[in-house]
Amino acid sequence: MNCSKRTNQSVLHQGEVRADSIGYMPGLDGLRALAVFAVIAYHLNLTWAPGGLLGVSLFFVLSGYLITNILLKQWEHSGSINLKDFWLRRARRLLPALFVMLAGVMTWVMLCAPERMAALKQEVLAAVSYTSNWYLILHHVSYFERFGPPSPLGHLWSLAVEEQFYLFWPLLLGLGLRCLPQRKWVIGGTVAIALTSVAAMALIYMPGHDPSRVYYGTDTRAFALLVGAVLAMVWPSGQMSADLSGKKRLALDTAGSMGLLVVFLMIGKTNQYQTSLYQGGLLLYSVAAACVVAALAHPASYLGRLFGWAPLRWLGECSYGIYLWHYPVIVLTSPVVNTAGPDLSRTLWQIAVSIILAALSRYLIEEPIRYGRRKRFRRRTWDLQWWRRPLALSAKISVSILLTFLLLFVTANKDTQISAKDLAESHVTKNQAQVTDKKNIAANREHIGADKKSDIKGDEITAIGDSLMIDVEPVLQKHLPGIVIDAEIGRQMYQATEVISRLQKEGKLGKIVIIELGTNGSFTEKQLMKTLDSLKGTGKIVLVNTRVPKPWETAVNETLTKVMKSYPNTKLIDWYSASSGHDDYFYPDGVHLNQTGAEAYGKIMTEALISHRNDEQ
Repeated sequence: MNCSKRTNQSVLHQGEVRADSIGYMPGLDGLRALAVFAVIAYHLNLTWAPGGLLGVSLFFVLSGYLITNILLKQWEHSGSINLKDFWLRRARRLLPALFVMLAGVMTWVMLCAPERMAALKQEVLAAVSYTSNWYLILHHVSYFERFGPPSPLGHLWSLAVEEQFYLFWPLLLGLGLRCLPQRKWVIGGTVAIALTSVAAMALIYMPGHDPSRVYYGTDTRAFALLVGAVLAMVWPSGQMSADLSGKKRLALDTAGSMGLLVVFLMIGKTNQYQTSLYQGGLLLYSVAAACVVAALAHPASYLGRLFGWAPLRWLGECSYGIYLWHYPVIVLTSPVVNTAGPDLSRTLWQIAVSIILAALSRYLIEEPIRYGRRKRFRRRTWDLQWWRRPLALSAKISVSILLTFLLLFVTANKDTQISAKDLAESHVTKNQAQVTDKKNIAANREHIGADKKSDIKGDEITAIGDSLMIDVEPVLQKHLPGIVIDAEIGRQMYQATEVISRLQKEGKLGKIVIIELGTNGSFTEKQLMKTLDSLKGTGKIVLVNTRVPKPWETAVNETLTKVMKSYPNTKLIDWYSASSGHDDYFYPDGVHLNQTGAEAYGKIMTEALISHRNDEQ
């Protein structure tokens, strides 16, 4: 039996459920709305939802459940899985809206930021082939690319993971159902594969390093989808009845509520650089999400009725379009350099525009292609003028593909593209040249009094840092002659102990040590403590927090603040607060310091050192 209406049940981000569908579960649409708005909150950098990225895991569990439920129903009715029909329905559901979004983003970039077009073409190819997650893994290997403008297509990695699941899971499930005589062995095999995925995440992940490999990898994220698949095997929708006793109904809603509590707590308390997340935390979250899905899928659940509230359900039905559009809208309408913090009015209209575009996508693109409009025409199409005849599905998809690839290959902008590497290198080089120009320094620097300069000697100080320290090195050398500065582009906290050991052997470690690291990525409390412990015997340790328009900014600053409280000889320089409202300190990447910024940074650091010396005296 073909999938027909059953294949039209809702899947990840897709809003596929219709009220007249067989087995419609309205509560799951409400859950989809919760998931997509958690992701939006994360991408808007709202402080109350640092774990909003977990909305994607919620989608994964839901997707695994619904897809497996569809496939199992098909197997029970026909003894086989119609792969061709399944894959064609996925393509018809997902591709048209995706192509329209890609065409819209490329048109905007072509008109407003043509220098980004060449890089965007590669990302579009990855999006169309549903390999965005692996493209991002390779993309983030480069230090310089990390500080280029954020990509408006960076969110498509989750759709790539889904599509890869849609491609391979029906094959694997069909093989298991055919070869294993009992369903329990299929369930056991699925659990084994899921645990293998969990183990791969834990083994590949390196605390304090960039988690992109395990965060984006299909192999390391598959377990969330498979948790949903296991739920479909043990909790199939076809066997649920609204006639449930009071105690069982209470137990069902209690389990769902407890799972929902875990979901909310983890969204509000975790972040993507938290070690525990990759060492079992995401599995815990997926199991909690499965409990929520199980409750909302059951027709007797009161929790399901709550999540089936009409406005919430409508947002869930539009969630695929909202997911597609929200990130391009946020990225393309937000300033790269923004030291003033969130703008409430901008945030609200970004959300509103995302919902409007999603609604237009649903009613003008997605539903007409999925369901067709031929039924509205009672006359034969040949009786109509040619321009009034409805386009065939193949024609609509072909036009969408043609539009995308015309924009992809006809609009060449290679000569005008500026790479992130060139931008970063030019920042460092230009900054050094400007700051070392004594005339410019004399004209722009606020002098520190000669009486204060004598209070501290540069040859007592060692500074260890990354590219920001390179930016500010000439200023520090001017204010604090003799200071030892060891800075390197791309350096991270886990490398600090080796640097400290080398400087100790070379006799270059001063009585005061400045640590400026965190621009290039997060680090764990243990890594910071290891660095501080390696400086035992040092008179004073000065930590500098960070301002960088990347997700790890908050994690870095919170870790510094928390750990330093356990080390009495440690002082924190709050560069994040000092640079607030000073967009003029930064180059267009929002990370590297121009001359004004380097002067301000050096002045703040020097005054902090002098203040400490005066306090001691």
